[in-house]
Amino acid sequence: MPQVPQTFFDALAVRTWCGLALRALGRAREEIDAINVYPVADGDTGTNLYLTMESAAAAVEAVFDGHGTLTERKPPLADAAQAMAHGALIGARGNSGTILAQLLRGMAQVLAADGETAHTDGEGLRLALRRAADSARHAVAHPVEGTVLSVEIGRAS
Repeated sequence: MPQVPQTFFDALAVRTWCGLALRALGRAREEIDAINVYPVADGDTGTNLYLTMESAAAAVEAVFDGHGTLTERKPPLADAAQAMAHGALIGARGNSGTILAQLLRGMAQVLAADGETAHTDGEGLRLALRRAADSARHAVAHPVEGTVLSVEIGRAS
């Protein structure tokens, strides 16, 4: 898999990030299932997150396939980000998958705001991640600790 550029975030970085997230969820799936206690201890949170991310990653791959295999023909950042969010929404499973889809939707709203731009910088990525966290929180009427929403590592301003 190609390396993520270190100075900017583009469609290739979205693709790489989706693949890495999918593999990490695949490795942690059973562990996450085992700690699933809210809202129902049904032991499927890890599986739901994995399946939702699998759908997002497949949608991004489809966008790349539509633009050909040449590196110089990669899609705009907006296309990859929107495909990621749409794929997650269509493939969302359970509460955790729905929350993940909202996270990716918030991220895509910022990354796709300029339509045809090829990439964003660190500040643009920070804003996208902030919107992602806010979108997920606002998607749940009464956020409760113990859900995927409480897995937050500091709040960026």
